[in-house]
Amino acid sequence: MAGPGELGEGEKERWRALRAAAETPRNPFMEPEFTEAVGLVRPQARVAVVYEGLEPAGFLPHERGPLGQGRAIGLGVSDAQGAILRPGLRLDTGELLRGCSLSSFAFDNLEAEQRLFVRYAAEEHATYVIDVEKGYETYESVLRAQSPKFLKTTLAKERRLGRQVGELRFVFDEREPAALRTLMGWKSAQYRRTGRRDRFAQEWITRLVGRLAETRAPECSGTLSVLYAGQRPLAAHFGLRSASVLACWFPAYDPECAKYSPGLVLHLRMAEAAAAEGIGMLDLGRGAAEYKDALKTGELPVYEGAVTRPGVGAALHWLSREPARRAHSFVRARPGLAALAARTLKSAARLRRT
Repeated sequence: MAGPGELGEGEKERWRALRAAAETPRNPFMEPEFTEAVGLVRPQARVAVVYEGLEPAGFLPHERGPLGQGRAIGLGVSDAQGAILRPGLRLDTGELLRGCSLSSFAFDNLEAEQRLFVRYAAEEHATYVIDVEKGYETYESVLRAQSPKFLKTTLAKERRLGRQVGELRFVFDEREPAALRTLMGWKSAQYRRTGRRDRFAQEWITRLVGRLAETRAPECSGTLSVLYAGQRPLAAHFGLRSASVLACWFPAYDPECAKYSPGLVLHLRMAEAAAAEGIGMLDLGRGAAEYKDALKTGELPVYEGAVTRPGVGAALHWLSREPARRAHSFVRARPGLAALAARTLKSAARLRRT
């Protein structure tokens, strides 16, 4: 067991090598740099290192709570979770949890190939992806075939935005701190406007994003993309990228320009720039949204659930998470009820502002 910052360079290189050998896309949330960044803002972060002889054969990044209640590293904001294991390594889940002094291990975006934990999943969700492996032009041709009206309308709005607001320019990897602060302000306002919990009101998330914005590693690099009209930012996105995956994380736009759909324009330019950088996939994350349905070319499964060991800690985990998870699942499975819930959240948000 070690704190994320206590891993040696040899252990981190082995971690990266195991990720390179995995069958799943190389999502930057699964890299040691993300775990290190979480460790700087979450003192309960830990990494279990599994050895075969003198060589590390596996890693389980996690956070440890009261009575050993464990959770995936960065749970609540991380979009890919699980253990990093040598292909073919056979582990007993209960033995692993005992070695970590964990009574449970909760996850909500478990990768599909996590055979050690998938059988404990309570739900399967879809994470939406954009395939640009064959280049942006091929992606546009796919959009023309599956969503011709969407693409035509969005490109027309992009041209009108340039004419009426100002000449457009797009920066794929913006390093200006003020642009990141603008994005956080837009996103906080969006959360409040829709009645959602404001993630940036939580200090650890704000600090984590700030740390990752400064992270520059080949397989985990903070990437801030901004659509400007002249010097005015219209839409922005902060995410993480590896050499092959851009993990989309925090998108937002200036609500004064909502009629031009600057967020959709931004995503098209991000897809174009990612393809030019040799990135093959944009991961839009789980959770249904109209813009994801319009932009996606496919879906990948992710899983939500928990492994538990008998005892008080497991019972507390069930009481603290399972009733809420089941309620959310019940609402999500019924579109009419989900729409009513969304309207109720927005109405509550408006009442709080008045």
